[in-house]
Amino acid sequence: MKKPVSGSPTIRVLIADDHNLFRAGVRGLLKGFGGIEVTGEAVNGHEAVARATEQRPDVLLMDVGMPLLNGIEAAERVRAAIPTTRVIILSMHTGEEHVMRALKAGAAGYVLKDAQPDELERAVRQVAGGEAYLSPAVSKYLVSYARGDGRRSDLERLTSRQREVLQLIAEGYTTKGIAARLKVSVKTVETHRAQLMERLAIREVAGLVRFALRCGLIDQER
Repeated sequence: MKKPVSGSPTIRVLIADDHNLFRAGVRGLLKGFGGIEVTGEAVNGHEAVARATEQRPDVLLMDVGMPLLNGIEAAERVRAAIPTTRVIILSMHTGEEHVMRALKAGAAGYVLKDAQPDELERAVRQVAGGEAYLSPAVSKYLVSYARGDGRRSDLERLTSRQREVLQLIAEGYTTKGIAARLKVSVKTVETHRAQLMERLAIREVAGLVRFALRCGLIDQER
């Protein structure tokens, strides 16, 4: 087990991922690094935002493909509510859209889930110290992000609430179920769904589900 540098403050980390074994593995790795304390865990995006608000960790390790509210949407909310908490996105996705969305949401790091343990340690320490960290396989997108290249994707043109409704539709929630979860009226959900279909030029719910899968808003395995 590594020991923290003398006088260095402990880095407080919150882990957000919906897979129990993955969370346990990350927790074990962080404990072995030394000088890092895991303050808690979350299993979906809403819980991650709530736990981060309560605990105000230094670093939030956030999976992308979580139920109810995906990691990128949750990261944006955390950064708005708790600017001192730095978010590292954990993902299997190396595509430009995922990376760019994460950066635009305010993430300070993007680490691939197949990275080596020492890369995770480096990412946590750098981000906690105020720097940014991107896995080498996705760092090429930082240049185009810094230059502001490229137009916004169809997903980015949606509002945060529209993306949230889209994710819940894709996860199989009924209109009433979405209304209950978001604490809005059924009519409001129907309005959001109609706006989604109009903006995306999609005429059926099955098409919305396919779009959400294609954009990585939900994982194929769900």
